[in-house]
This record gives sequence, C-alpha cells and structure tokens, in this order.
Amino acid sequence: MYIWFTIIAGLAVLPFLLKTLFDPYFGQDCSYIFKAIKLGIRLQKYKKKNPFYSILDCFLDTVKKQPNKTFLHFEGTSHSYIEVDKQSNKVARALSTHANVKEGDTVALFMGNEPSYAWIWLGLAKLGCATALLNFNIRSKSLLHCFSCCGAKVIIAAAELKEAVEEVLPTLKQQGISVYLLSEECSVEGINPLSEHIAQASDTPLSADLRANITSKSPALYIYTSGTTGLPKAALVTQERVWAASFIQAVSGVTSEDVFYINLPLYHSAGFLIGLTGAIERGITVVLRRKFSASQFWEDCRKHNVTVMQYIGETMRYLCNTPMKDNEKDHKVRIAIGNGVRSDIWREFLNRFGDVAVRELYAATEGNIGFINYTSKIGVVGRVNFLHRRMFPYTLIKFDIEKEEPVRNSKGLCIQATKGEAGLLVGKITKRSPFVGYAGNDQQTEKKRLRDVLQKGDLYFNTGDLLRIDEQNFVQFQDRVGDTFRWKGENVATTEVADILTMVDCIKEANVYGVKVEGHEGRIGMAAVKVEEGKEFDGASTFSQVASYLPAYARPRFIRIQSSFEMTGTFKMKKVTLVEEGFNPAAVQDPLYFLDPAKKTYVPLTEEIYSSINTREIKL
Repeated sequence: MYIWFTIIAGLAVLPFLLKTLFDPYFGQDCSYIFKAIKLGIRLQKYKKKNPFYSILDCFLDTVKKQPNKTFLHFEGTSHSYIEVDKQSNKVARALSTHANVKEGDTVALFMGNEPSYAWIWLGLAKLGCATALLNFNIRSKSLLHCFSCCGAKVIIAAAELKEAVEEVLPTLKQQGISVYLLSEECSVEGINPLSEHIAQASDTPLSADLRANITSKSPALYIYTSGTTGLPKAALVTQERVWAASFIQAVSGVTSEDVFYINLPLYHSAGFLIGLTGAIERGITVVLRRKFSASQFWEDCRKHNVTVMQYIGETMRYLCNTPMKDNEKDHKVRIAIGNGVRSDIWREFLNRFGDVAVRELYAATEGNIGFINYTSKIGVVGRVNFLHRRMFPYTLIKFDIEKEEPVRNSKGLCIQATKGEAGLLVGKITKRSPFVGYAGNDQQTEKKRLRDVLQKGDLYFNTGDLLRIDEQNFVQFQDRVGDTFRWKGENVATTEVADILTMVDCIKEANVYGVKVEGHEGRIGMAAVKVEEGKEFDGASTFSQVASYLPAYARPRFIRIQSSFEMTGTFKMKKVTLVEEGFNPAAVQDPLYFLDPAKKTYVPLTEEIYSSINTREIKL
C-alpha cells in the first residue's frame, strides 16, 4: 500500500517537476537564489559582529589588502585606495577639530560628482556621522527644506555652489547652522572655508572608538526622493540597508576584476549605493564622471577598460541616438545595471553595442521590496521565485486609477490582481523587510503605509507603482500612480511644481501632470492652469518663475489654459483625461503654450512646433 501511495504521489508532482526542470530559466533561477542566500548569510554575520561590521570597515580592509589599487579615476587623475583612505582621515580630523562634528551627528553634503565626495563621506563615516546627500540642482525653499528635515547642523558645499548657499544663508544663520565651503578662502561672513583645514590635517588613522556605538540600524545616509507632498522627502538609509544595496553588483555578476563607470549623480541611490558602495563591497575601480555625456561615453569606456556601466532609461536612449560608428562594439562592457529602459531601446542597444548583460532592476530608496532581472529576458524587471517572496512578502493588488486608491472588497480588504493584470505593488512590512520612513515627516511616512491589505491588521508599504506578473512569472513595470512622474531620470512632484506656478501673478490655480512624448522615456511636465480673472497669461513671467525655482527637469514644458478644472467628489483635480489628451494642438481645444528656453518665455504651441517635437528637431 505504501509503495502505491508513493507512486501516485510521485505521478501527481511529476508535471510540476517536468515544468520546472524544462523551464529555460531554471538554471538562472537557481544561480540567483544561491547568490542571494550567500549574501544574506554574509549580512547576518556582519550584523552579529560586535562592533557591527559596516561598509566603512569593508573599505578599510580593502585598503589593507590592495592599498595601491586605483579606487577612483576622475578627469585624468587616479586615486588609489590608500590615497582615498588618507584623504578621508584628513577630512575627519578637520571636521572634528573645526566643526566639532562627532558620532551621531548628521552632516549635509551639497556638491556634484568629484572624488572628494567619496572621501568626505568616508571621513564622516569614520566619525560615526550620517550624511545627507543633497541634490545640487535644488535651490531656495527646497534646499532649506531638504537641509532641515534631516536634522543636520553642518552643511558642506562645493565652491561652485556658493551662490546657492548664500541665498539661504540668513535662514541658516538664524538656525545656528555651521556652513563650510570646499574652498581655500571665502569673504562671505558665515561661510567658513574648509579646504585649508583639510590640507593641514594629519592623515593618520582614526580610532574606531569614535564610531563605537554604530549598529546595523544606525542612520548612514539620507537620500531624497520626491513624493506627493510636493517637496523632496528624506529617506533614511540605515547601515544595514547600505549593505543590501551594495550587494546588487554582486547579484549582477560583478567581480573584483571589473571596472565600474559612474556617470549618474552621487546624490542618487543608484550612483551612490549601487555604484560607489557596491564598488567598495567588490573592491573594484570606479571611473567617475561629473555628468553623463553620450558623445564621450564609449570613448571613456575604451580608455579606462570599463566592464560595467550604469544607466537609466534615458541613458540608453541617448546612446542609441548618437551617430552610428564602425567601432561601436569595440569595448569591454559586459554588464549594464540600471532601470527604466524601454524594450525597443533595450533591443536597439544590444543590436548596436553588442552582447551586454542588461540587469534591469526595480527598487525605491525607501522601499522594502525590489526586483532585478538576472535573466536575458528583455523588458522585465525581475522574476517571481519562492525564496524572494518568502523572505520579502509582497503582492500586487487591484488599483482604481480614477480614484487613486486600492480596490477593496465587502470586508474592507484589498483584492489581489490576477496573473497578467497590472496591480499596485505592496511589500509587507516585517522585521526582515522594514519601512523606516522619512526623516522629520511622520505624515508622509504614514501615507506610504497601507493597512488591512490581505488580513485585518496587516501592514504593507505602498510603492505607488503598477506592475504585472506574466504567465512565465516575469515581473514587468507598468506605470506610476499618484502625484509623481519621472523625467530625465528624476522624480518630479506635481504639487511642488503647482505651488511654484501659482506664485506667478497671472496664475490662479495649476494642475500639474506628466505626459508621454514619442521616443522619450518617462513623462514630461505639463500644467493646466486657470488664469486670474481680468488677466492674460504671461509667458515671460511664468518662464522666469519656473527657471528661478525649479531644476530643468521639473519645469513644465507645456502649459494648457483652462477656464475651469474637472474635480473629483473629494475635490481633487482630475488628471486622467488631461494626461490622455496630451499636448497635441489638433486634439486640444484649449490654448497651449510651449517653454522656449532660447526666447526665455512660453510661446503658443503651433502645429509646426508639435511636429518638430515628434520628429525630434526640437530637443526636450
């Protein structure tokens, strides 16, 4: 009887086993799971160490193992691991002596991509400090907000950003903030030059006792993300989370022999966490660039023997838009890590530039769930597997786009999306997959928590993104929901842009949203506005306002003049129809305007301009 029961049971599971074994991606699934388990064990070991073994400790061990290996290439100059270590010692001593920086403090870093970014951060880490990575594009109100919400008492700024700091200096003085400039001298009262102090400081190692109380849960970084509030939110990144993000390179197949190319801003989690800290975890060389250049990209890769590149969707498109050359496949790049590339651009990139393993990923700086495409499948961000789902529980739930809220059943619980159906991705908040939240913003932290999802009393993180899982268990990104859209690789908060627009004398109300443009990734900014009664739309004043207060990627390129706005039952401005109608003057009856940077004004959007945008004669 027992033998027959065994045979019947075996026959019952045979179809499943055959399906699994003959799955063309089975081997890649196993490889990914094996890597994930190994990295998970490593992280647990680091957390149990006393004191906690941080990414800084990893850097220091690498310095001992390979002191003379190049850590950073930048604009023709190379910096070895030991050189960066010594420079960070000098920074730590200078800040400790002259700024009284100590363990537990938060220091804001306001600068662009350059080698000193790395050694200032490392110097702060040696003092046991958290570092707030400020976007160097922000100004005025946004800069003050980002600075204040992380609780920093010290700001370090690059010399070229002196004017931006001066603009908010009176407020910083009132708050008792210490301001330091990476310059030999500064005549502005209240801004202290720092470079001379760093140059004169000793480069001898610092005692680990200075950071003796750092644990896996201690704040390591504050990285800013746009949300529905309109102002950037400071996502708290713990020491443990830094490790988790640094492992993405390892999961993607990067080895200690690779050379990693960073041309994304270091204030982004992609450039800093995946790029810089990932390079430290692997012990590799980084080629750092101030900003992305499509024309110089492959020359840089060839010159420095780059083997791993980073990208965002726009990066791939820009590279594919460059004139074709005979030597396009003459490079050593074998892995590309990033997110946001369209399937057609993905294919074109591979056809033009060769067999590069594209590791498309999905993640959010503050989120508790992420995916990475470890297969060769084009157009997906990852794949469902039992280990990932067990360790980091998540689900896709039905979402009402019109009401901008999850669909719930008669019991008040959310409804899971079916296979192939787009749904809102939510990650269960557990001890293993926490959601730490935003610094100084309990209200926005609570908004990202979703309760009573599958059971009464459960708690999930709301990603605000629609994804779908297909029949082969591949995960595909669909779209963003809510009041944020993405353009040029940056998140744009619509309410922040609306607030800026309504400061213009002629504008009474503004409804901001993102619209798709043929051949471009993401959505570009557009605003429907109501003009004050008795006034006319002033394109020059509106341009001056957005140019003064918003970075280029957040400025609405299209303005639509409306006499009234369509509202929801809860008095929210409706956007769905506006988004669908876009900016085609032939389809929109309302007056349309286009931001013309050359003329420094908004000009009427004609059929000719519309056609030039679609043919890319006008660059956005």
